Amino acid sequence: MRSALGQRATKLRICGIRTMWDTVGDGEFFCPGCGGDRNYRRLTGRRRFAVLGVPLLRRGTAGPVVECAACHDHFDPDTLDHPTTTRFSAMLKDAVHTVALGVLAAGGATSRTVLETAVATVRGAGFDDCTQEQLATVVEVLSVDIGHGSAFDPAAEACGAALAIELHEALEPLAPHLAPAGRESILLQGARIALADGPYSQAEREVLTTVGGALQLRAEDTVRLLAAAARTPS
Repeated sequence: MRSALGQRATKLRICGIRTMWDTVGDGEFFCPGCGGDRNYRRLTGRRRFAVLGVPLLRRGTAGPVVECAACHDHFDPDTLDHPTTTRFSAMLKDAVHTVALGVLAAGGATSRTVLETAVATVRGAGFDDCTQEQLATVVEVLSVDIGHGSAFDPAAEACGAALAIELHEALEPLAPHLAPAGRESILLQGARIALADGPYSQAEREVLTTVGGALQLRAEDTVRLLAAAARTPS
């Protein structure tokens, strides 16, 4: 006589719910299961009651899910919000580069010491071929494009607004994927550039405050970090 367990196993083989998956997209993502960049398929499913493996009655839909092409595990589509390793590296490089340009645009481009520090910072982020001339040229072009003026010129406010937009666009998408120490590191790199020729100017402090906000740092933490950087010998 078969055991109750054996009878249940037979029933499961005879009938059950079967999911028919359809591919609706693909690409590359960071797989939480593999811990690295992998190809994926985005799937939607149709549930069917099946007898002897033959799908018969509809039982609703399944998914969507993301299936890793390597481990074949299924993940929530929100997984695609996490950047791939390659994309994350590019975002980090762009963030440091934009912060350096922001500090230079606040007035640091006229100081050779500040330019040297900015070049070293940007090269450290991965732009190995960066030069002082390149950074100075980009800052000059940006100033022309967004309208650079004196402190008493309304165009100066436009310049500040445009620069803030650039900083937010470069930093906000990155911030959720960085640990607090990583976000603080980017702010402190900008602070070291600003401090290379002496105390912060008002414009530099405003730019760095914007950087802290875009990196989702609390206002009091931004103030604390900038003050600590100013007390640290260069």
